[in-house]
Amino acid sequence: MSERLRDTDLALLAAETSRTPAHNATLEIFEPGESGFDYEALIAHIEDRITFVPRYRQAVRSVPGRLANPVWVDDPDFDVTYHVRRSALPRPGTIDQLRDLTARILSRPLDPSRPLWEIYFVEGIEGGRVAVLSKSHQILVDGIATVDLGQVLLDVDPGPRHLVHEDWRPEAEPSPAALVLDALAENARSPVKTAGLTARTVGRTLGSAFDRLGEVAGALSARRPAGDSPFTTEASEQRRVVLVRTALKDYRKVRRMHGGTVNDVILATLTGALRAWLMTRAESVDSRRLKALVPMSVIDEDLEPTSLGSQVIGHRVSLPIGEPSPVVRLHQVSYALKAHSETGRAVAADRIAGVAGFAPTTFHALGSRVAVEESQGVQLVVTNVPGPQFPMYLSGAEMVETYPVPPLLKGFSMAIGVTSYDGGVYYGITADRDALPDIDVLGQCVKEALDELVDSSSDTRPRAPRGRRRDS
Repeated sequence: MSERLRDTDLALLAAETSRTPAHNATLEIFEPGESGFDYEALIAHIEDRITFVPRYRQAVRSVPGRLANPVWVDDPDFDVTYHVRRSALPRPGTIDQLRDLTARILSRPLDPSRPLWEIYFVEGIEGGRVAVLSKSHQILVDGIATVDLGQVLLDVDPGPRHLVHEDWRPEAEPSPAALVLDALAENARSPVKTAGLTARTVGRTLGSAFDRLGEVAGALSARRPAGDSPFTTEASEQRRVVLVRTALKDYRKVRRMHGGTVNDVILATLTGALRAWLMTRAESVDSRRLKALVPMSVIDEDLEPTSLGSQVIGHRVSLPIGEPSPVVRLHQVSYALKAHSETGRAVAADRIAGVAGFAPTTFHALGSRVAVEESQGVQLVVTNVPGPQFPMYLSGAEMVETYPVPPLLKGFSMAIGVTSYDGGVYYGITADRDALPDIDVLGQCVKEALDELVDSSSDTRPRAPRGRRRDS
């Protein structure tokens, strides 16, 4: 019998709308050098590595009558060239043009009848560079049965790999009658589960109807609900993307002077940036705090070491955007995160990166799944994942930049992802195109907020933090 979607996966599908497609994205920029890395090389590389993530050759099929959860089945018409697409910018393509292309691609939902992922190979970037933009639906990456495809594509050295040809043949797709018979047999073995499924089916049907009514009402009103904030406006179907590159050494300098962790400094930088951005919009920030959900990594010694799906939890943080002093903001953020570190399950960045099966793309995807379940009562979701501090390669080409591009949840107009990699800290900010036309300003505010913290650390004498772990 085909594997069924878990209830959590089904909930993710039910929550998805045309305005909130539930896919995670990552934009990676490569220096091909003499590697010969091109579209054909990427196709060959993916055909070799996709063996490690068989879910990427499977599609979702519903059971007639919703008698049971949908199932994963091999796509009988799987064609890697459909999923791996070629694109280009007018040479020499700038980073601004690349992010505009990313925003357009991010706005488009995945085809539900096919395996739920796409990769775009983008040529024409200035300096002879190329980019790889990947999109994977949230239900694909659970950290238990499946990791992100991007995780298995990267290598720690540029050396050539021996490609192993796999004579893959899809299993026959079950007929609608077979799906019904399997569902009836399963329900007969578990009547309690059947009752629960019926209740969930009714709930999903009613919930979808109310969601559609809400969307129609929102479209007719075409305005933000009273008392709402710029962070929680209902999204349209179009996106904007902001990419910001900063240096890890700056965060380490601030940490050495003021204590805490690099993660604290990143969140304090975002707090200062959001404060400055709101002030450019003439919005009041006095005594104001921003409620953020920050999915964070934990280590559970009772779990299998590869059970990544249970090693990311949501942590609620109140960002002090009303505080004018950057140093005070940093200490307040550090204190807010201290409770997480004192649970005994929090881990430093170097240990996270050593977890079996770790990769930033997978952890960002898991953070997005956590956010769907735990975002009630918050205004912003920030996923911050430490990456390897050494170069990574794809088919011999060096990855020189990597930006997470997080999805927007229902009711949110902005999401922020952060990845540290090989001496850099990379911000990917996703925003609704209509609700936040000035989101570019926030990108500049991130750099200015970091500069403000670095300037406050001009005293080079290190001061160790009290009672806090240190990360890389």
